[in-house]
Amino acid sequence: MDDFLGSLARTAPVEISPTLLIVIVAAAAVLSIPRPIWKWFGLFTTLVHELGHAVGAILTGRFVHGMKIRMNHSGEAVSSGRGALGSAISGSLGYPAPAIVGAIQLWCVVQGYTALALFVGGIILVLTLLVIRNAFGFLVVVVSSAASAALWVWASDAVQSYVLLVIAIALLVGSVRGLATVIGVHTRRRDQLSTSDAYLLFKRTGVPSVVWLLLFAALIGASVVWAVTTVLETPNR
Repeated sequence: MDDFLGSLARTAPVEISPTLLIVIVAAAAVLSIPRPIWKWFGLFTTLVHELGHAVGAILTGRFVHGMKIRMNHSGEAVSSGRGALGSAISGSLGYPAPAIVGAIQLWCVVQGYTALALFVGGIILVLTLLVIRNAFGFLVVVVSSAASAALWVWASDAVQSYVLLVIAIALLVGSVRGLATVIGVHTRRRDQLSTSDAYLLFKRTGVPSVVWLLLFAALIGASVVWAVTTVLETPNR
């Protein structure tokens, strides 16, 4: 047990030279921008999105009944509980969740907490198997969990750090993509409003969709600024 706890302790952060940083950002861009690859990595971003709803529900005392992830990058997290506040918090954390997770993960790596971030993320993925309610979503979670376990077992500390940095930046980009998509639903594809968290929140609370969109943008923007500041302030650069 002492050895295991020791493996989660803070270590010296990996060195990130300007050249390596460019490579990491480029790798993240490859994951999150080209459509053929985004078709697959975007499923992980959707998983984090739905986990944002689920975590928001749990933190406000709601009961999570289940989650679904679909191949078209849509999903749902169903929860129940009393009070409109919990429903509003849960509903508003979906789109910002990938950016928040990405920023936290990036900070953990830069500060030397790579092992802890990888372990906590892996545990969350395994627990998600208990609430996933469709076969495709179950497959997405299993593959994500297997990738996390493989990193933990076989990758060196440095490789773990670099992979988590790539995924963190890709999640940040993915969150921005998601925000652009939902804004597009409200401005150009209003026949799809039923798919928008902002619209669903408006229906539940009466607060206009634009307010929720601005909240999504503020949380995502703050996460991006924190991530960029973390990288710029790291002494290894």
